[in-house]
Amino acid sequence: MTQRWQPALLDSQQPGGWALVHCRQQFLADSNGVLFPREWLKKQELPILAEHGIGHFDGDAIYLLELQQPVDMPACSWQSLRQFMLQGDADTFKMLGYATQIGTWARQHRFCGSCGEPMEHFPGERAMHCPRCELHHYPRLSPSMIVLVTRGDEILLARSPRFVPGVYSTLAGFVEAGESVEQCVAREVHEEVGVEIKNLQYLGSQGWPFPHSLMLGFHAEYAAGEIVMQADEIEDAQWFSVHQLPPLPAPRSIARYLIDVYVAQRLGLPAPSLLV
Repeated sequence: MTQRWQPALLDSQQPGGWALVHCRQQFLADSNGVLFPREWLKKQELPILAEHGIGHFDGDAIYLLELQQPVDMPACSWQSLRQFMLQGDADTFKMLGYATQIGTWARQHRFCGSCGEPMEHFPGERAMHCPRCELHHYPRLSPSMIVLVTRGDEILLARSPRFVPGVYSTLAGFVEAGESVEQCVAREVHEEVGVEIKNLQYLGSQGWPFPHSLMLGFHAEYAAGEIVMQADEIEDAQWFSVHQLPPLPAPRSIARYLIDVYVAQRLGLPAPSLLV
């Protein structure tokens, strides 16, 4: 099946195309959506911090205008990336997820972290280049793990104080320097809920642009231990029956996918698919 969204490095010096307007994980939108005629936008005196050609949507060239700060425009509103994840179509979310990672990277790498010199776009690559000390910066990607721990017909779910009230999810954490993803899974599970795991199985990955994670999804079986919640990180953690689950994460998230896969297996239901 042809993908509507195709990332690509486009020359921002070329005219035409459509543009997204982004600022701090929010996109400008009107009744027609998030894509605006690029040449029209560039006449609106927007506080543009950076411009990047990011790819093609339905064959049309797409550019990103990263703003210094949000601005008010007639008949337009700002919508968060999470709103599009919950309400928009999958292809649009893929495009916006990519755009927000490029926009965040552009905002955070305007100056060289080594010498402080203003950074420049490096021709032919998605990279920022320091003309003084020759340092290159590519878009940042932060690997992290997310895991569903199970015990027969029970699944271990937890909630952070940052979650929407009532929602429980799988366990997750960032990979630390020098450790493998498998080591990260075991460490994070033990740190967050105090239990040991076994039979770790990789299920899939998902780019998670909040702001620049790559989530590596796993299933693990319970091995030993009682739940001991990590202070300041875990508000509650419980074993839940697959027949009686609490409110769960958004359907398009890899956390929900891990849960749905296991529930489908235990109840003999069709296997779900993951938005990638």
